[in-house]
Amino acid sequence: MNFAHPSFLVLLVIPIALAIYLRKRGGRRIPLPFDHQPLPRRRLLGFCLRCADLLPILLLVVGICIIAGPRRYEQPRDEREMTNIQFCLDVSGSMMANYGSATRYDAAMDSVNQFISYRKGDAFGLTIFGSAVLNWIPLTSDVSAFKCAPPFLRPEKLPPWFGGTMIGMALKSAEKVLISREKGDRMIVLITDGASFDLSNGQDVAIAESLKANDISVYVIHIAEGSPSDEVAVIANITGGEVFGANDPKALGAVFAKIDEMNKAPLKRVKPDPVDYYQPFSLAGLSIGALYLLTLFGLRHTPW
Repeated sequence: MNFAHPSFLVLLVIPIALAIYLRKRGGRRIPLPFDHQPLPRRRLLGFCLRCADLLPILLLVVGICIIAGPRRYEQPRDEREMTNIQFCLDVSGSMMANYGSATRYDAAMDSVNQFISYRKGDAFGLTIFGSAVLNWIPLTSDVSAFKCAPPFLRPEKLPPWFGGTMIGMALKSAEKVLISREKGDRMIVLITDGASFDLSNGQDVAIAESLKANDISVYVIHIAEGSPSDEVAVIANITGGEVFGANDPKALGAVFAKIDEMNKAPLKRVKPDPVDYYQPFSLAGLSIGALYLLTLFGLRHTPW
């Protein structure tokens, strides 16, 4: 235990001086008729009276300690290192195709919300893309925005320029978002059902090398029948990620669970912070004050 303002402890010389004064002071001598009569010495009563005199001084000691700000350190704990995860969600018209009992878009958003629910302590962002890109949710640990997003991002409600598929543009936009965060690991989860022409002519390798240089891993989820394009597979391989195929909703949930297992954030020991520790001093002060009030009912010096 330590004190936030240890200089205030110098004031403890005041109660010490008062205690010495009470011990050595002599009361006023008043002659009484029984002064010369043999009276028994009541040592126990005298001791109790002296202790009662010291109670206000002890109360002053407690008050000075409280003013000094008693503190103690929290218990050491382990904390997950934060991972910054940017979702890149394809919102082109093909995402409205049937996918189990719902659409590809609905299944993707449901799986994203389930995924973030068991990744406590991480930061999440959402980028939607078609022929254009929009960073819909900035990186945040507050996932309530994800739960509110599905009705507003449905492909049939978006402008017509979101009708295509520009994966390269989406990855570059997500990269800018992630490199703005200096703390934590970086990861992109790309969810798409098609291929992209802006990854041809070596653009896939160029984008992948840039992502790798910024320590960003890309995980690709192909939410459709068939195999994902070779370009996104190249990007995932170079950045240290992986490509998954999910041709039904159950497979999609399993893919997100596997990504979670593959990217378990390491634990780090958090240095304990000092916190206020007033409880023992408050209890001591209340106890001493209550005891002193009780002594005033009878255990006190007479005024003569």
